[in-house]
Formats: sequence, C-alpha cells, structure tokens
Amino acid sequence: MDFDFILKYTPNFINAALLTLEVFALGLFFSLCIGIFCVLMQYFKFKLLSQICRVYIELSRNTPLLIQLFFLYYGLGRLGLGLESFSCAVLGLSFLGGSYMAESLRAGIEAVKKQQFEAALSLALSPWQVFRFVILPQALSVAMPSLSANTIFLFKETSVVTIIALPDLVYTMTSLNSLTYKTDELLFMLFVSYLCIILPLSLFLSYLEKRLRYA
Repeated sequence: MDFDFILKYTPNFINAALLTLEVFALGLFFSLCIGIFCVLMQYFKFKLLSQICRVYIELSRNTPLLIQLFFLYYGLGRLGLGLESFSCAVLGLSFLGGSYMAESLRAGIEAVKKQQFEAALSLALSPWQVFRFVILPQALSVAMPSLSANTIFLFKETSVVTIIALPDLVYTMTSLNSLTYKTDELLFMLFVSYLCIILPLSLFLSYLEKRLRYA
C-alpha cells in the first residue's frame, strides 16, 4: 500500500465527500418533505391528491434510481429541459427517497391504536390537533427504525449519481484510477470515506431511535 499516494490525494476525497454529503442532505430533506406531504394527503383523505401520491409512490419504488437519473439527466435534456448533474442528483434522490419515507410514516400512523384517535376526538381536538399532538409523535416513534434504514439506504444510493458525471466519491475514485492506476489505494480510500460517513450516521440514528422510544 502506497501511503504517500493516499496522503497526496486525500484532499480530493475530502472534497468529493463534502459534495456527496451536500447531495445527500438535500435529498434527505426533500425526501422527508415529500413523505410528510404524501402522508398528510392520505391521512386527511384528499381523494385526488391521495391517489396521485399513491401513483407516485408505486412509480418511484418500482424503478431503479439509475433509470430515474438517466431520465432526468439525458431524457429531460432532449426535451429542452436540461438540468445540471447536481440538480439531477438531488431531484433523483428526493424522488426515490420520498416514497420510502411516505411508506414508513404511513406504517407508523397505522400502528397507532384506533382508541387513540377516538380519545383525542372526544377531547374536542380538531383533526389537525389530533394528528399533530397525538398521532404524529407516536407514529414517529414506531416509524423511526424504518426511517433510519431509509436514511442509510439513501446515502448508499448516492454512489449511483456518478453516472451523471457528478464528481462524488465514486467518480473521484474512477477518475484518479484512470490517471494513476493505483486501484488498491483508491479502493481503500473509497471504502474508508464511506465508512467514515455511514458509521457515525448510523450511530446517531440509533441514538435518536432510543431517545424517541423512551420519549
């Protein structure tokens, strides 16, 4: 193992890791927004919007991120709606992650006992207050393990965005490999980079799960 080579190109991987984290953070944020929106439409039974959300969830969950990115980057470009690779990556992750978040939250809400709804309504709370103060906290506690798994899954999926020429971790590794042919060292750096991000993220989510469980 050439450690001088590793030290020399460590800044390249740090920059790539920061870009990957930026894409992931934005994708996660918009995924949660989409997931909450879909759940609200289903919870309050807005018929048309609820059906649209259902179609979106099935479409998103049953197509690979790779295909979605191809469509966003190349397909929209042919239609004159070309987007930069960064925007496509965020949009693709949000589109994919939103459906998984929505399903996790829906499962959490369905796990809340019917008596909780009835008891809250008997206290003259409005439907929104019932959702906000009674249902959502319990649903989040139940759904947290699934939401954590979705978050880790979403970060791992960032490795796919390299196919639209975004200089993320995988793109940096393959680019340097084509120039230097130091495959072992570069694979080691890629492995360590992902581990340094995913491991703390996983530990933080586990901590969050425990806090919500006993809240």
